[in-house]
Amino acid sequence: MVTVRIPKVLGKYASGLEFIEVEGSTIHDVLQAVVDEHPALEIRLIEENGSMHGHLSLFHEGRQVPPEDHRAAEVQPGDRLDVLVSISGGAEDIRMRGFRHRSAVEEALEAALAGITTLPPEDVGVGECAGRVLAGDVISGYNVPAFRRATMDGYAVRADDTYGSSAYNPLSLEVVGESLPGSILEMEIGGGTAMRIMTGAPVPEGADAVLRAEDATEREGTVEVQAPVARDRNIGRIGEDIEVGDRVLPAGRRILPQDVGLLSSIGHDPVSVVRRPAVRIIVSGDELLDPGATPGGTSIVDSNSPMLAALVHRDGGTVEVLRLRDDGDAMRAALAEPGADVIVTAGAASVGTEDRVPLLVAELGELRIHGVAMRPSSPTGVGRIGGAPVLILPGNPVSCLVAYDFFAGPVIRSMGGLPGEWPYRQTRLPLRKRLVSQIGRTDYARVVVSGGTVEPLAISGASVLSSVTRASGFVIVPAGLEGYAEGDEVDVHLYDHADSQ
Repeated sequence: MVTVRIPKVLGKYASGLEFIEVEGSTIHDVLQAVVDEHPALEIRLIEENGSMHGHLSLFHEGRQVPPEDHRAAEVQPGDRLDVLVSISGGAEDIRMRGFRHRSAVEEALEAALAGITTLPPEDVGVGECAGRVLAGDVISGYNVPAFRRATMDGYAVRADDTYGSSAYNPLSLEVVGESLPGSILEMEIGGGTAMRIMTGAPVPEGADAVLRAEDATEREGTVEVQAPVARDRNIGRIGEDIEVGDRVLPAGRRILPQDVGLLSSIGHDPVSVVRRPAVRIIVSGDELLDPGATPGGTSIVDSNSPMLAALVHRDGGTVEVLRLRDDGDAMRAALAEPGADVIVTAGAASVGTEDRVPLLVAELGELRIHGVAMRPSSPTGVGRIGGAPVLILPGNPVSCLVAYDFFAGPVIRSMGGLPGEWPYRQTRLPLRKRLVSQIGRTDYARVVVSGGTVEPLAISGASVLSSVTRASGFVIVPAGLEGYAEGDEVDVHLYDHADSQ
């Protein structure tokens, strides 16, 4: 038997296996046996001409096998073949020629997330921490409340002094003072006395209950008790909300407004949070007008940079936007400039004469992926320059949005300490109409939700941004399916909560 190791990202197409044992005397025979055993692997390993996909590398007993030897090279029982996703710093110039191969979405995401770690912490004031991600657990050093406090307006009393009272048989207690929020009390309550008290004020020593104002009538220095009150009633105990040593908020939590109040209540200032990823957005094109400009002539208004900036803010990053002409030197300088944790480009990513971004990324660093088997967004690329991941997004607005959500968003969220998963609410609904796709390609289908069903709106139309604003959300058709039939239940990712109504 020959052992074949496949990339982990392809394991789900092979019953979860990473190592597959098959028989064969040549590499071709072995690979054929693998896909015969696991048919879903075939389109992900083998080209239509029978050769292995160009973005994959093959190693036999630790030595790389040249593509021309993939078919005839012999293997022996006990040998091992390793199939790896190619990651290199070089790039083929595909301008005006088209893509020779496209990577699977899973491979592209794996390449995008490779080496990504959470950024280090920084301290911010408690008043500025909303929306940030906690870098560590928050442990309280204080009790909240730190004193016994009244939870009702009324009178601090000894519960025994109220027993037997009623509206028809009121008992009288002497009022000896008043406790207001923030008061410092030096007086104790003795038998037969009471102290007027307001909600949130400290309960005096000697008192073990607070009589509600509704159950009392005060006249000329005395209070008539018209109902008994039980011991400890209407008193908040020390540490009732938070006790010393409590973990009040966990690491990794995105701080909510109510969390800010809690942090303030225990004097937790400053707050240690994960540093926000600094994201450089680069858009390019001689045809672009500034966002908000009046459309005219053959120029188009830049919609990508404001959309991407909004997505980055949603995902917890900070934004720097560079808008460039179709100028190779300017693009090279923008890519090479230090200071960004993540670089996101939009445009100049495909096969046109001015689409030079993938070549520049390869020149300055490494181009890991260029071309993804998906629709829209197939010209997407993934690379790295220095320590910064580079996400090369198409210039068509819908493709730009989709590629961001698939690849850039998970990178930015992971670096900022947030979950990498999509931040969209999900529901499951039946299809009103058939949704057609193609084996071997992942499709992002814009859909409309209405009347408890979902209807496809578009898969194509990468430049029609209004199709996304008209849509309620989207459905992902995996590469292994030809689509979904009418009536099939599908997972719908909703753009916002209102669309689910």
